[in-house]
Amino acid sequence: MTNDANQIEIVPIPAFSDNYMWAIVDTKTGRTLIFDPGEAHPVIDFLEKNKLTLAAILITHHHHDHTGGITALISRYPIPVIGPLNDGVTSLTKKVNEPDEITITNFPLTFSVLAIPGHTKGHIAYYAKGMLFCGDTLFAGGCGRLFEGTAAQLYHSLQKIAALPDDTKIYCAHEYTVKNLQFAALVEPENSEIQSRLQKVKTLRENNLPTLPSLLSEEMATNPFLRCHQTNVKSSLENHAGKQLADKIEIFAELRQWKDRF
Repeated sequence: MTNDANQIEIVPIPAFSDNYMWAIVDTKTGRTLIFDPGEAHPVIDFLEKNKLTLAAILITHHHHDHTGGITALISRYPIPVIGPLNDGVTSLTKKVNEPDEITITNFPLTFSVLAIPGHTKGHIAYYAKGMLFCGDTLFAGGCGRLFEGTAAQLYHSLQKIAALPDDTKIYCAHEYTVKNLQFAALVEPENSEIQSRLQKVKTLRENNLPTLPSLLSEEMATNPFLRCHQTNVKSSLENHAGKQLADKIEIFAELRQWKDRF
């Protein structure tokens, strides 16, 4: 089955205070995929309002704000639930890991599974041409916290994402962009692209609009967690830490700790 981006629409369904549950709608058939349904009611309302059919649920990791709606949805819709092989998600009908390829019956996209541990041990992402659904690993302007994995794991997961095409759209699961870019501006105060992007996303949020998806090219230019190789980021981290940092993983670990306290 080939990827046909011309007949799909991708819609963020808000949940809780800052989650997005992404819906991919086949505009020809109404068949719809839902990523990380932390809540069921907003998904059901979206489907019924737009006369859509739920075709499958895809899960990136086990945290409750990404899985809490599964039970109610599968009690209502007899659908497959696809998720990570090694992350303790219950109710899965299909467990996947890199390098699995996923096709959904009568749906025009094929997804490649990427293993991206760090935020959790078994976290995965779903990549189709031009789009990445990455849960809580890469955020717009930031990255997920280290709850289970190591700094080295998360660093390498982000480098795997960084190797995707520059025009890849990043569909992450939280609206954290403004605060992330405020931190990025602290790390790189002379990076004018961060300042410009921060003003744009502030305007979007003032108008109650999502700042997502972002482009990978934007992240490479403004997200400090993808910029540990840059001399100015290294210098900023060493000044903050008051010591020399030996390598990119040490820089990344210090950066993540700084952000945790921000």
